[in-house]
This record gives sequence, C-alpha cells and structure tokens, in this order.
Amino acid sequence: MDKNGFKVKGHFNGLKTTLLFAFLWAIIMLIWWLTGGEIGTLWIYIAIGIGSSFITYWFSDRMAIASMGAKEVSEQQAPELYRIVRELSAKAGKPMPRIYIAPTESPNAFATGRNERHAAVCCTEGILRILNERELRGVLGHELMHVYNHDIRTSAIAAAMATVITYLGYALMWMGGGSRDERNSGPFGAIGAILTMVLAPIGASLIQMAISRTREYDADEDGSTLTGDPEALASALSRIESGVAAAPLQKNQRTETVSAMMIASPFSARDVSRLFSTHPPTSERIARLQQMASEMHGAAGVSGSAADAGLPYSSDDSGMVSPFDEPYRQY
Repeated sequence: MDKNGFKVKGHFNGLKTTLLFAFLWAIIMLIWWLTGGEIGTLWIYIAIGIGSSFITYWFSDRMAIASMGAKEVSEQQAPELYRIVRELSAKAGKPMPRIYIAPTESPNAFATGRNERHAAVCCTEGILRILNERELRGVLGHELMHVYNHDIRTSAIAAAMATVITYLGYALMWMGGGSRDERNSGPFGAIGAILTMVLAPIGASLIQMAISRTREYDADEDGSTLTGDPEALASALSRIESGVAAAPLQKNQRTETVSAMMIASPFSARDVSRLFSTHPPTSERIARLQQMASEMHGAAGVSGSAADAGLPYSSDDSGMVSPFDEPYRQY
C-alpha cells in the first residue's frame, strides 16, 4: 500500500504463474510420454519449453511494440499522456512505464513488459482521436494495472505454453509419433500422438483465452479503483468497440500475437469466436463497471438511459447527466 492508501491486489498472479509453469511442463512431459518417451526427444522438448518461455517473457515488450510499429514518444510530443500516466503511477506508488504511440487508426491500447521497471504503455493514434481526456485516463488506469498486477508475466507464460504445445503438435504431424522400437513405445503409440497433435493445441489455446478474459476483468476493477472513475472506462470501452467496428486492425500473425494484450479485441467481430476470444464481451464489462460505479458513488451517480446506451456520461452535483469533454486530440 502506498502513501495515498492505494493497494495493488495482484489477484493471485504469482500463484497463476506458478500453476501455468507447472501445466506447461506437464503437457510437454505428457506429449513426450505418449510419443514413446525416448530420452533423446525429452531434451528437445525441454529446450523448446525453456527457449520459448524465456524469449516470450524477456523480450515481450520489444516484440509487442515492434509488431505494432509503435514509436516511443517524449513528454514534449505527448505532454497530456505523460501527465496522466505520471499521476496514476505516482498514485499507485509504482514506476512510470515508457510511453509509445502506434501509427494505426484502429482505436486500442496495451501494456507490455516483463516487470514494472521494464514496462511500456502503448496507445494507437486512433484511440487518441476518439477519446476525451477523462476516458483516456480510465484506459490508462486499466493498462497500468496490467503492469502492476504482473499480468504481463502471466500472459507471457500463457502465450509461451500455447506456442510450445502448438509447435509440438506440428512436429508430431510432420515427424510422426511413437518409438521406432516397439518395445519402448508409449502405451498409446501413434494414437496418442494423433490425439495430442489435435487436442493439445486446442486445449492450450482455450486456457490462454480464459486467463486473458479473467485478467481483463481484474484490470477493469483495479484500474477503476486507481482512477476512482469506473464510468470513464465504461464509456471508453463503448467508444472503442464502435471505433474497432469502423476501423478494425488487419488480422495477421504479428497483430494476433499482440491482440490479447489490448484493452479490447482489435479485430472485426465476425473474425472472432466468443469461445476463442481473448476478451470478455464489452457489454458484460460495462455492466460490471456500472455496478462498481453504483457501489462507489451511489445508484444516482449514473443515468440509466445513458449507461444502458453505452454513451459517455458523468454526474455533476445536481445528479444530471452531462457529456464528457471533446475527444482527446493532442497527438
């Protein structure tokens, strides 16, 4: 807890990370066992697991930033961004991350980096054009809490787990499974290899998506606690969803890698199955934030008509709904 009384919850991310590492190695060992259990192949799987986990975790910030073509900006270039991030970082009692802007009109934002001292927050040009300062503050609070809750580490390990298992499945498809010596083959032999090849990548992806959806809810709650303004984030999410529908990010290997880190799915709704979505439905997130606002400020703090419509809203002393400021256009 910092001097302002704000405490980072963490949401048991240390435990989640430990369990993810354990599950990663368990799956790798299971694949090894089902395909013959030869000592020679065991070292190959171990090398793949260690290498993928290390690269994903250690270079997560560089990889994500590069995939979006983002550039680091100075305080002279983006003074309002720096002011908001500095204020919220100080309130949380945490280091201030580096700030980047990505040259795309698709509105979104994400945080990345292996820890608090090697973190970065990135906003797209599109999100800076459609959000006002209050909404942008809500978004940045959300992203900072991903960093301070160590969600980046958790998601990096989840991504490594899914990647390792997927590539092992590919290896089985092209190389086949089982030992050449039938006496040393695993109990399932080729059948085990086929099942592993098909089911393991699907299972790993589903687990990765479930973890991603959970951490979005956590960051919504903690970010709104940090800013003290759940309504701002709710309004921002509504604007972002509409903005993405009008200008979705082009889906390719690079953007798919970073999409799970973003505050909202950057792709067209028709391209994303809910089962495999990395983000919970925007309507559910807004409903939770509205409930949080009611608990924080009282039920009169949010107008039902504005909230239900997903429109920007705020309350003044009279309880009347008034629009937010004009969209942020500093950059």
